[in-house]
Amino acid sequence: MTIRVLLADDQQLIRTALQLVMADTPDLEVVGQAGDGAEAVELTAALEPDVVVMDIRMPGMDGIEATQKITAGPGKAQILVLTTFDDDDYVYGALQAGAAGFLVKDMGLDEILAAVRVVADGDALIAPSVTRRLIKEFAGRPTGAKPRRTLTGITHREREVLTLVAQGMSNTELAEQLVISVATAKTYVTRLLAKLNARDRVQLVIMAYEAGLVTP
Repeated sequence: MTIRVLLADDQQLIRTALQLVMADTPDLEVVGQAGDGAEAVELTAALEPDVVVMDIRMPGMDGIEATQKITAGPGKAQILVLTTFDDDDYVYGALQAGAAGFLVKDMGLDEILAAVRVVADGDALIAPSVTRRLIKEFAGRPTGAKPRRTLTGITHREREVLTLVAQGMSNTELAEQLVISVATAKTYVTRLLAKLNARDRVQLVIMAYEAGLVTP
């Protein structure tokens, strides 16, 4: 099955580089390119891609607003956000807008392609480095601004899994850490999504922080 990808970035060089790489990848097809958020929203509606690789900082409508509009619409496109180490202030907003994952722009091309596949498969992905920065940014907010959440209806083991998910661990890493099978790890994550009424793995990270399970 070919994954249809829309590239949204105001830098032509980045869009061209990604398109060239994906053109040589049999299971990925770039169906369109957008230079700003408004164009990304328009092309997503018209082209119905599986994944939108979305830059955050773009002129006019930025990637956060575009992500919010796309995820609120009827389509099923997953949003994979591009970020840099200078984008910390934007990460939480993009998560809340419905992004399924984050790419750091200095990641290797193989990692970027793998991330596109992960998100297209309905999973979510956050680089551990981005997760750490996300939590650190939360911790730096005034005390009154920090959200607090009470988790109910989950077991001790599920709470343990949630804590590891919030540290950026994949299902394979969860399995290794807890000495269980990958299938069992995936089952735990699926149960957490259902019990906490979370949209995806990314939202689990937010909930874990809000419940105080992870700290900088």
